[in-house]
Order: sequence, then C-alpha cells, then structure tokens
Amino acid sequence: MSRLTSLPPVMVAPNGARRTKADHPALPMTIPETVACAGACATAGAGAIHAHLRDAQGRHWLDAGAYRELIAEMERTVPAMPVQITTEAAGRYDPADQRALLRQVTPEGVSIALAEMLADGDRAAARRSYHALAEAGVAVQHILYDAGQVDWLARELASGTLPDTPLQLLFVLGRYTEGQRSTPAMLAPFLVALDALTKRHEAGTDWAVCAFGPTETACLAAARRAGGKARVGFENNLFMADGRRARDNAERVAEIAALG
Repeated sequence: MSRLTSLPPVMVAPNGARRTKADHPALPMTIPETVACAGACATAGAGAIHAHLRDAQGRHWLDAGAYRELIAEMERTVPAMPVQITTEAAGRYDPADQRALLRQVTPEGVSIALAEMLADGDRAAARRSYHALAEAGVAVQHILYDAGQVDWLARELASGTLPDTPLQLLFVLGRYTEGQRSTPAMLAPFLVALDALTKRHEAGTDWAVCAFGPTETACLAAARRAGGKARVGFENNLFMADGRRARDNAERVAEIAALG
C-alpha cells in the first residue's frame, strides 16, 4: 500500500519545473542533489517529496527511467520518505506524454493537473489512466488552480472519468508567473467549493495548499488553520516569513513544520 494514501502535514517541493541554480544555488537539479535535499528536508519535518526531474540541459523532464532511478535512490538513502512524482506539462508535454509516463512507472504518488490531463478532450484515455492508477494503488493528487476547477473535478467524478475513491487535492494560490505573490484570501473560494464537494463525495477528501512569494508562510498557516496541509519549497518561493532569503529547502520546511 502506498504511504501517500494520506497526505503528510508537510510535503517539500524543492525544485519545480522552472527555477535553476541561477535563482538559488541550493536548488537541486540532479538526482543526487534531490536525494540529499530530501534527506535534509525529512530531518526538518517534511513527510514526503514532490519531485521534479531535469535533463542534461536543466530542462523539466518527464522520463520514466530517471524517475525509477530517483525512487530507487530514495529507497536506499531516505527510505522513510515517499516520493510523489509529477506529470506537469510545463510547456513541453501533452496529455499523451503524461499518460505514457504513468504507464511506465508506478510511484507511490503522483500529482496531476486536471486541466492538463483533460486538455486534449480525450476523456476515454484519461479515464483509463486514472482508473489504472487507482487499481495500482498509486495516490493521485489533483492539482486545481481555481474554485471552478473543484466543481469541474466533481463533474468528472460524477461522469466516471475519475474513480470514486478518496480524493487528494492541491489548491494552487496564484500562478507560476514572475513576481506572483499569493495571499491567504485566495484560499476562501477554494474552501467554499470544497465544502460543496465533500457533501457529495462520501469517500473522503484530503487537501493541501501551495503558494507563491514571500507570503507563502502566511498562506500555508491559513491552510493549516482551516484543516488543510502544506506543500512548501523552492518550486514556489525562496523566502522566509520575515523576508529573508532562505538558506535552503530544509529551512523553508522547518518554518512550515513549526506551524503544527
């Protein structure tokens, strides 16, 4: 059984698809760097890693073999920390590429943006992918960018595109744009939509938040107070709550883990 059937209170997202060492020298780009970062973040209080890969040119990379290598290294070096892989398109991949990745590697967890997986309109293929993941015991976290997408997810559940299983959601407060600063107020529409969803979906819903910019800590604190969980790390923000540039991902994790 996947150790990610329930989201941990804190998950670290140490690199993402866009930033490089030009943004911060401690941002991990290689598999060894990612594993070392994961170990430090586990000590700081992270219960899982949301892992992105980079190719030899430093570009976002959806590669099954490399993901299998990362998972094996994590099992050898940081065995207590489960790995959630990503299917993020990041302008490089389409839904067919994303589904192909998921046929070739079986992680404990994966994050999938609903809007990306359904971007080509092929609901039959999406249904096969989502249901195969459920049958394999892979914990799927659905990435949602606004409250309307929560309602959209409910419709896909009702139509059978998504299996009727416990849900894991990630509410993204803002967008991956230069200078984005999320605010705690951005969470409110998601919570209204979540309340409507949970009244219809009896299998249960587990949710977390990620946020951008120096207000990340305030946003994640608001999520924790509302009963949610947190995804934190250099994918979204490089700064501590006091405005100081974080030393590394572990320092960001420690600040969020201290929220309780």
